Amino acid sequence: MTDTVNLLDFDAAGLVAYCASLGEKSFRARQLQRWIHHGGVSDFDAMTDLAKSLRDKLKTCASIRHPAVLQDHTSADGTRKWLLDVGEGNAVETVYIPEQGRGTLCVSSQAGCAVNCRFCSTGKQGFSRNLGVGEIIGQLWMAEFALRAARGGLAPGERVITNVVMMGMGEPLLNFDAVVPAMRLMLDDHAYGLSRRRVTLSTSGVVPMIDRLAAELPVALAVSLHAPNDALRDELVPLNRKYPLAQLMAACNRYLRVAPRDFITFEYCMLDGINDSDEHARQLLALTRDVPCKFNLIPFNPFPESGLLRSHPERIKQFAQILIDAGVVTTVRRTRGDDIDAACGQLAGEVRDRTRVAERRRRDARTGLASIGVRAV
Repeated sequence: MTDTVNLLDFDAAGLVAYCASLGEKSFRARQLQRWIHHGGVSDFDAMTDLAKSLRDKLKTCASIRHPAVLQDHTSADGTRKWLLDVGEGNAVETVYIPEQGRGTLCVSSQAGCAVNCRFCSTGKQGFSRNLGVGEIIGQLWMAEFALRAARGGLAPGERVITNVVMMGMGEPLLNFDAVVPAMRLMLDDHAYGLSRRRVTLSTSGVVPMIDRLAAELPVALAVSLHAPNDALRDELVPLNRKYPLAQLMAACNRYLRVAPRDFITFEYCMLDGINDSDEHARQLLALTRDVPCKFNLIPFNPFPESGLLRSHPERIKQFAQILIDAGVVTTVRRTRGDDIDAACGQLAGEVRDRTRVAERRRRDARTGLASIGVRAV
């Protein structure tokens, strides 16, 4: 089975090309895509409007494989997290967040992450590898049809998952060539039919790839900002040393020319005594004054290796009020799924540490992080 072609690896154009290689016309690819992504069907014999000769052919050379589920946990608040096997000792996590009138799936793009943000538990394990198209869209395929089965099925055209956020493990723009075809499937009416406003990509600020995304597939954009000045962001988000804030803000404005929404969402993890003062809020307003935006403040979800603490609720409220009083839409993200380690920044999975990040964190713990005033937990 693993020697066969995984049809989840193909977007619409790729599936047309594959069917052509089998001597089949392009409309067969559309039929096949609808069976796979509309119906969640992986048994070729069940694809009854395909010619039997094609079904027999597919059984010998193709398959539909999502990453195997290793663990499946549901939180007290309904959040559901899957740990998925992506081979070679690596696993990634996918999280479904149910809300009134919508269901959001948080999708991973890499096993681990090389960006190494200080407040993210994924980064503590370093980077192992990029996920393939089938491993990315396979998370949506697996989750949508598992959730449908749990509900006893849905009416035709109805979906459990209405929104996708590329905010799971990894930096999506550092896996551009797999993430974009996967998102094309999310948007394709013959697959998941989501609008560009309902697919959000979150980046730590890979400036050249923001421009490339704008040119190829502009979806809703969220930027993990987390600091209002370069000195602090250099410490919290090391990528900032390569693409500093002035470059990032300029890229955001360029992106807005083609974006499906008329604002950028800036995500800001609230760290006690690090980035949560009134002065930080004022700096944040000054930094983003020329970028139409909204702020999403994220209460930090502590993990032992971080050496960081969550800002106090009253401090978060006061910080948010400064932004709101300046006329900027500001929300505070409600913590979901923290009892199953599914909350923002908690996704860790299991990856091989090829960047020796654990060793470097132990060294940092010994020498201290006085440059940003990090407090030990």
